[in-house]
Amino acid sequence: MDVRTNAVVVHAVKPAAAQKLISASGVARDLVRVERISESPRPLYDIRGGDAYYMGSGGRCSVGFAVTRGTTQGFATAGHCGRAGTTTSGFNQVSQGSFQASTFPGRDTAWVATNSNWTATPYVAVQGQNVKVAGSTQSAVGASICRSGSTTGWHCGTITRHNTSVTYPEATISGVTETTVCAEPGDSGGSGDCRSGGTTFHQPINPLIQGYRLTLKTDDGAGPGPGPGEGTWAVGTTYNAGDQVTYNGSTYHCLQPHQAQPGWDPVNAPALWQLV
Repeated sequence: MDVRTNAVVVHAVKPAAAQKLISASGVARDLVRVERISESPRPLYDIRGGDAYYMGSGGRCSVGFAVTRGTTQGFATAGHCGRAGTTTSGFNQVSQGSFQASTFPGRDTAWVATNSNWTATPYVAVQGQNVKVAGSTQSAVGASICRSGSTTGWHCGTITRHNTSVTYPEATISGVTETTVCAEPGDSGGSGDCRSGGTTFHQPINPLIQGYRLTLKTDDGAGPGPGPGEGTWAVGTTYNAGDQVTYNGSTYHCLQPHQAQPGWDPVNAPALWQLV
């Protein structure tokens, strides 16, 4: 609506089609103006860790993390989900992209390049909200770990072993990390379920990124800062063992690498922080 001229404006790539629409509507012709545009609007969608995607031949898997390779955007995922050339559609069943490389068995890694309708974001889905990805640091055995999957959502546990192997009915996979986080089909990689528990294995992201020459999509902004009186500790920040922060007037020493989440402040997370 153009309020200055009191006219309805129709933007159209094909003005003739717009004229037919106006004629069929029965609206007085002097109340409508057609303006040619050169590009049609198109829908845009976000790539987000934990969201579902579908393979061309059927089946569903979960996005691992959003990645880029130069100007190409996409995501890391499991190799058993598809081979190079396998097409994908997104959580909304809209055309998404295709597998560029895939390794399975031996390793269980792959990455998908998406079309221009999809944009890589530094987020992982957490119960309808987003958690920002700030980096990729391998945490120690015993550390807390969480994952997001398209079947069961967000679940947490602890790391029990690094650089181990697991034999699935299809093949043996090496270089994986074992955890107590539950998983179900669509999440990939384990035994048991999220009602009774189980053991889960995942392929670490850093070897995948290095092997396929990808860049992990991370939060490029400053992110949320500390709240009043919290000092230098901040949600969303990636800390390494040995880092020091201040919180509520005290200084704390980081015990193990992690990305700070709400509730993981130095006072409430003694497994992560030690008072200096």
